[in-house]
Amino acid sequence: MMDRRRMRKLLVLLPIGIVAIALFGYIVMSLWNGLVPPIFGGRVITFWQALGILVLSRILFGGFSGRRSREQRRARIIDKWERMTPEEREKFRAGMQGRCGGTPQTS
Repeated sequence: MMDRRRMRKLLVLLPIGIVAIALFGYIVMSLWNGLVPPIFGGRVITFWQALGILVLSRILFGGFSGRRSREQRRARIIDKWERMTPEEREKFRAGMQGRCGGTPQTS
């Protein structure tokens, strides 16, 4: 069960999120329809097609891993590696060699 604070936060952020998505969809549609047909001879798109382009670009270029930077992801991986025991590290190396091939590294 959600507590009142989370429910209040959801009730505030949900409409803001819906408006933001609609605004981005409208911007993409306007830019596409203003640029692509006159420059490249492409077709005019609808609002829903613009939202589809936004989702597709997020999948292709942004992923769904959140907003972590490359440095944050790298630091997280290094932190996990440092917390591994020597046996866990060796097991990981053996598994990676089995997947990637090559010669095992010695350290």
